Amino acid sequence: MSIDDDVISAEQHRRRADQPSTPAPGTSDRIHSLRLRSVRLPLPTPISDAKVLTGRQRPMTEVAMLFAEVTTTDGITGLGFSYSKRAGGPAQFAHAREVAPVLIGEDPNDIARLWTKLVWAGASVGRSGASTQAIAAIDNALYDVKAKRAGLSLAKLLGAHRESVRCYNTSGGFLHTPIEGVLENASASLARGIGGIKLKVGQPDPAIDLARVAAVREHVGAGVPLMVDANQQWDRATALRVGRTLEEFDLVWIEEPLDAYDVTGHARLAAALDTPVASGEMLTSVREHVELITAGAVDTIQPDAPRIGGITQFMKLLVLADEAGLALAPHFAMELHVHLAATYPSEPWVEHFEWLEPLFEERIEIVEGRMVVPNRPGIGLTLSDKVPGWTVGDVTIDE
Repeated sequence: MSIDDDVISAEQHRRRADQPSTPAPGTSDRIHSLRLRSVRLPLPTPISDAKVLTGRQRPMTEVAMLFAEVTTTDGITGLGFSYSKRAGGPAQFAHAREVAPVLIGEDPNDIARLWTKLVWAGASVGRSGASTQAIAAIDNALYDVKAKRAGLSLAKLLGAHRESVRCYNTSGGFLHTPIEGVLENASASLARGIGGIKLKVGQPDPAIDLARVAAVREHVGAGVPLMVDANQQWDRATALRVGRTLEEFDLVWIEEPLDAYDVTGHARLAAALDTPVASGEMLTSVREHVELITAGAVDTIQPDAPRIGGITQFMKLLVLADEAGLALAPHFAMELHVHLAATYPSEPWVEHFEWLEPLFEERIEIVEGRMVVPNRPGIGLTLSDKVPGWTVGDVTIDE
C-alpha cells in the first residue's frame, strides 16, 4: 500500500482524477464557487532569525497569505488558508487561480479525490513547493465545509484525542530582540498561561547563543520547558559541539540544527545527542518527511499543513509519525494546527505565534500551559474587517 500520493503511479492518478463524482445517498451538494484572496499581512517589527544574521535572508516584514473560500450549492462556505514568508505569495495565488476552476460542480465531500484532481491540473510544476501550498488553502477550506456540515469542530471531525494541547511561544525569542527583551517576553508569555519558551539561536558566534540560552534558563527556572531553534545555520561539526554544550540546559529539543535537507547529518546528530532533535517545517511534501522518518533523523517532527499540501497530506503524515514513535510539534499557523495536533495519539506541542491574529475575529484560549481546541464548527475562523485593506489580489471563480 502506498504511503503518499507522491508515490502512486501516474496511471492511478489519472484514473482517480478522471472518475466522475458520484454523490453519496441523500447528498446533492456541489461546489458553486471559489473565492481566492492574496493578502499581505504587515508585521509590527522586522523579524530576524539566524538566516538574517548569517546574511542569507533579509529581515521579514510581512507574511503573504492565500485565503480560499469554497461555497457550495447548499449555501455552506468553508475558509482555508496557506501562507509564505519573504517570497512565494504571488506564485501561490497565481497557481490556485489557474487550477481552481476544475472543482466547479464537484462534490465537496470528496476531498482526497479533489486534492489529486488539483495536483493533476498543475502537474507540470510538481507535487511540492508553491504548487501544493496553493492547493493547501483549498484543501483546508474543503475540510472547513465538511466539518461545518457535520456541526463539528475540525478536530472532532478528524477524531480528537484531547480537548487542549501543550503550547510554547516562539515570537518573543527572535534574534533581533536584545536579551533583556527576550526575558521580558518570556515572563509575559508564561503569565499569559503559555507552557514553554523557544529561543532562536544559530548566530555566527555560538558563544552569544550559549549566553542567551543560559540567561533564559536562569530567568524562567528549571521547571519551564525550553527549546532552541538554529534555523538551519550550523554545519555538522558546530551542531555537534554546540549541541553537546546545550545538554546542560535540559532542552525539550534542538530545532533545525542543520540544513533541512541534510537527512544524514540530522540522523548522526540525533544518535549522538541526549537532547531530542526536531525538524521538518521547511519540507513541502510527505515524501520529504518520510526520508527523515526512515533515516531516524528526528525525534520530534514538525510538519506544516499549509506547506505540505493541506490537511489531506498532513493526516497521512501523522499516521507515519505515530508508527515511528515520534513526538509532534507542527510549525506556525496555530489557528489550524491546534485542531490537527489534537488528533495525534501522543501528547503534542503547538507553536504560539500571535502574528496572524489580526486576520481573524476569533482568538485561541490558553489555560495553564495549553491551547484549548476551539469547539466552533469547522476550523472556527472568520476573517476580520482589516483583511480588505491588506488584500492585493481577489478573484471569484464560479459556474
